[in-house]
Amino acid sequence: MKKSPIPEVPDDTFGASPTNRSLVRGIQILRAFRPGSDWLGNGDLAERTGLSPSTISRLTQTLVTAGMLQHDRRRRAYRLAPPVLSFAHAMRAGSQVLSVAAPRMRALAERERVNVGLAAADNDEMVYLESIRYNRRVALRNVVSGQRVPMELTSLGRAYLSTVPPRRRKALFDVFQRRCGHHWPEVQSDILAAIRQVHEQGFCAASWQPEVVAMAMPLVTAEGIYTLNISVSTEEALDDVVRELSGSLMALAAELQVALAREAEP
Repeated sequence: MKKSPIPEVPDDTFGASPTNRSLVRGIQILRAFRPGSDWLGNGDLAERTGLSPSTISRLTQTLVTAGMLQHDRRRRAYRLAPPVLSFAHAMRAGSQVLSVAAPRMRALAERERVNVGLAAADNDEMVYLESIRYNRRVALRNVVSGQRVPMELTSLGRAYLSTVPPRRRKALFDVFQRRCGHHWPEVQSDILAAIRQVHEQGFCAASWQPEVVAMAMPLVTAEGIYTLNISVSTEEALDDVVRELSGSLMALAAELQVALAREAEP
């Protein structure tokens, strides 16, 4: 059966000149905080954002005043303040896609004993909005909502890249090339193969971690472009896992599209 072409997302502000630099730079500072980096000093923030020390100093003071950062004088460092968590809660509570997808994702995860995830792009990374773990084997890796994964290495990211316009894809490829170094030609080849697979089969597959196979496909919604995935920890070959589970992934995506269209009806 011939697949419908995957819609492209509109071009966005990735790599564009922002109209409010102070706001964008403040957000860059907030993005610099990751699990395992609870406290960051001005030097850490300057290194992670590429902003000048004077800009970092000015903006961190503003973010502390606004209640977005907490400052520890003894450490001479900052961490995210509790109100930041309320933004994530409001986003999750207000997302129609999540409210429709989560119970159906859980039903599939329980039935097939697999992990099912829903993610969205943030610049050059993917962010999990939901991650339901029912893996068949005990796995040390635990993925939770809000966790980031590389766009260029994962099935989630490669499925998303199949939807973006050429100009944005080129800007992202420039970022990936700097990050991957001499591995970039191989990574680029894998990305382009995954994009072809999405357009030909509706999904792509990747195994970027040992004994983990994942498949993903774009989910085009009124809220934006999401990517839906299934993953398993297994010793089976990638092709065998794809044959077994790709139908379940595509059926879930089709079910979500129908349910979201129904929700959008007046």
